Formats: sequence, structure tokens, C-alpha cells
Amino acid sequence: MPLENVKSEFKIEFETIEDAEIILKVLEPEIRTSPSLRSFTHIKRVDKELIMKIDAADTTSFRAAINSYLRWIMLSYDVLKLKKSSH
Repeated sequence: MPLENVKSEFKIEFETIEDAEIILKVLEPEIRTSPSLRSFTHIKRVDKELIMKIDAADTTSFRAAINSYLRWIMLSYDVLKLKKSSH
């Protein structure tokens, strides 16, 4: 039986404030156009950290949201590192 109304907050620390800001900007379109009505995500930057809050209707939608955002963050960070190493 899935839990109802799952909420959580995560903090992800980056090497620099600039890195955190770039990743936040990359995620903004995903936050605005979330395809699911079963979960809501809010992300803000505080210094070098992104603070992500997820509020989901159930564990299934919570898991889907966190997996999606973590994949986007990891992919974006990998691209950012590649860009930095090419300069």
C-alpha cells in the first residue's frame, strides 16, 4: 500500500556558486512544465547548494520525481564539467 502525501527536502552542494546557479537555470524549464499533477517540486539556490523540495501525492510519483530530477542534475553537471575541461 503506497503512502499518501510524501514530502521531502534534499540539499545538493556544488563546487561553486556559479555551478549551482547554472544547474538551477537548466532545471527551471522542467520545474515550470512538470508533466505530472501528482507531484510538485520547488528548487532554490542558497550559496553553493541547491535545495529541492518535493511534495508528491504518493510514493510512486515521489520516486518518479526524484529520479527524474537527479538524472537531470547529474547529466547537467557532467556537461558542465566537460565544458570546463575543454577550456
